[in-house]
Amino acid sequence: QVQFVESGGCSVQPGGSLRLSCVASGSIDSFYVMGWYRQAPGKQRDVVAGITTDGATNYANSVKGRFTVSRDDNKKTVTLEMNSLKTEVTAVYYCNSVPPVLNKDYWGKGTQVTVSA
Repeated sequence: QVQFVESGGCSVQPGGSLRLSCVASGSIDSFYVMGWYRQAPGKQRDVVAGITTDGATNYANSVKGRFTVSRDDNKKTVTLEMNSLKTEVTAVYYCNSVPPVLNKDYWGKGTQVTVSA
């Protein structure tokens, strides 16, 4: 049973940058797409970035050009570089496969990102 642990979230001012990290307890090379999700209070959890085992990436339109996702399957890590941060990205961020594996609870606790002036 794989467990993901996210870290790196904090409070930053608009326009700032942040890097989030995710470490898996087991192998992630069997997950074709690994990605980052975010969930704001009262909102659903949505995918913001994904990356395949061969390095192809995809981003939500709201973050395209400002976020960069990467993965290192040998280190069992997934990283999200966040630049030019806006208040609208304030949320709890999670990593997981895209889509999440059916009938498996691989969700971690997430890491809080707060962007405010």
